[in-house]
Amino acid sequence: MSRIGRLPVAIPAGVTVKVDEKNLVTVRGPKGELNQQIHPDMKISIEGNVLTVSRPSDEKLHKSLHGLSRTLINNMVIGVTEGFSKTLEIVGVGYRAQVQGKNLVINIGYSHPVEMVPEDGITFECPNPNTIVVKGASKQRVGEIAANVRSVREPEPYHGKGIKYQNEVIRRKEGKTGKK
Repeated sequence: MSRIGRLPVAIPAGVTVKVDEKNLVTVRGPKGELNQQIHPDMKISIEGNVLTVSRPSDEKLHKSLHGLSRTLINNMVIGVTEGFSKTLEIVGVGYRAQVQGKNLVINIGYSHPVEMVPEDGITFECPNPNTIVVKGASKQRVGEIAANVRSVREPEPYHGKGIKYQNEVIRRKEGKTGKK
């Protein structure tokens, strides 16, 4: 039995979960609404305020889908109640970011500022000029948008300049003078 898949998903007050006949799970809460298509072989049952996912057999496919399905549903419940966020740091002299309206404007050493428009359900925050916070209800979308922001200028290994995740460790390299 899957250690993750067999755990029940608690549905907090203020959150509604609906499952249709094709296993389309819709979770609605204070931070928005999320939809996810779950594999049709998985059995999703709701009793009171607890959701459980079960698998029909012990085939390899069903075993792999069991924990995945439960985790996707749990992430949706967490997303509509608390939300997810990713923090990025900007390292480099003169590099900075700011929010203008809803858009994120990054000055990162190019001849022009890079402007990023948020998608629906995603917000940008800049608590200081060297920090960017990407927030939203969908864990997948938040991670994807944060990766897109990071790809504007990835951190380079010689000076460590660029945009990096908050807890990311950049492996530094020696320059030309290190070789003797």
